[in-house]
Amino acid sequence: MRKLNLDDIADLRAYEREREAFRAHIIDLKRRRRVGVGPFVTFVFENRETIRFQIQEMARVERLMTDAAIQTELDIYNPLIPEPGQLSATLFIELTSKLALEEWLPRLVGVERAPVLRGPTFEARAVPDPDHEARLTREEVTASVHYVRFELTPEQVAAFEQGPVELAVDHPEYQHATLLEGATVEELLRDLRGPA
Repeated sequence: MRKLNLDDIADLRAYEREREAFRAHIIDLKRRRRVGVGPFVTFVFENRETIRFQIQEMARVERLMTDAAIQTELDIYNPLIPEPGQLSATLFIELTSKLALEEWLPRLVGVERAPVLRGPTFEARAVPDPDHEARLTREEVTASVHYVRFELTPEQVAAFEQGPVELAVDHPEYQHATLLEGATVEELLRDLRGPA
């Protein structure tokens, strides 16, 4: 997938004009790209559009006006746009109480290496984003958000297409899996195949 550049990011006034329609589109897109695994882990599979939305919203909230400020965001988020044969996801640990966070975040250390895609003939384990991992990984407690990538060979992509495929979290403290279906499979195959 083509990476974003400065020309892809609208200035604040132009973005305000498109924001309502673009936001509605992204909500619908993320609905198809969101996968819950177990009681409180959710994955959102990222693509060029979801990352553009993230950068546009960051620019809007932080009032980023200069090319240099936007380029910084592009440098941070462009690595999350998958290349053919890759899937890129944001892993959320969705706990809402301080007590639950204090209980589970220490128990889930290493969760960023626990996601796995499994089909009848393949298994692809997640690799954490190295920049994110360097900044946020701790030995005693994990973060509630992780960026991970799955790298599949052409044979694994073909097996993914044949299905069935499940997304699992294979962690000693959290063992759950979800079968990927319908619109989600179609979205992820578009990422894996790359531009037509």
